[in-house]
Parts: sequence; structure tokens; C-alpha cells
Amino acid sequence: MASSLLQVSVVAADQEVWSGAASMVVAKTSEGEIGILPGHEPMLAILAGGEVRVTAEDGSKITANAAGGFLSVENNNVSVVASAAELVG
Repeated sequence: MASSLLQVSVVAADQEVWSGAASMVVAKTSEGEIGILPGHEPMLAILAGGEVRVTAEDGSKITANAAGGFLSVENNNVSVVASAAELVG
């Protein structure tokens, strides 16, 4: 049975941008946009420049602009590691 939440970490080369529990992550990869929900298969993808959108545990929306890097998913842990990233808004 899949856990109902993801543990998400969005980091840039020089700082942690956001981390916490979330119900969904959407990111743009070199293969196109991907949505990650709890129970997603393990994967590693190259990030394309653009937005990473996180729906936090409380339903709030967090958006970060990310450039370069990768997205990793394993055991409901999502790591977005970018060469540069910052929160929008």
C-alpha cells in the first residue's frame, strides 16, 4: 500500500529552496512534463529549465523556477537537484 504523501526536497547548488510533505510534484524534464504521486515507480530524469510545482500537504501550491539538474524518485522521496532554483511569488 502506497503512503499518502511524498517527502520532497528542492535544492539548488548553494541552498535548500523548499522541503516538506506533499501530495504531488510536477516538473519539466528533457522528455516532457511529468507528474509524481505517492507510490510512483523509482526514476531518475534530467530537468529541463522551467517550473517545478509542488502541492504541499496542506493543499497550498509551491512553485520554483529550476535550471539544470535532475529529478530523483524513490520510496516516496522526491529530490529535485538544480544548478539554480528559486521560489516564485
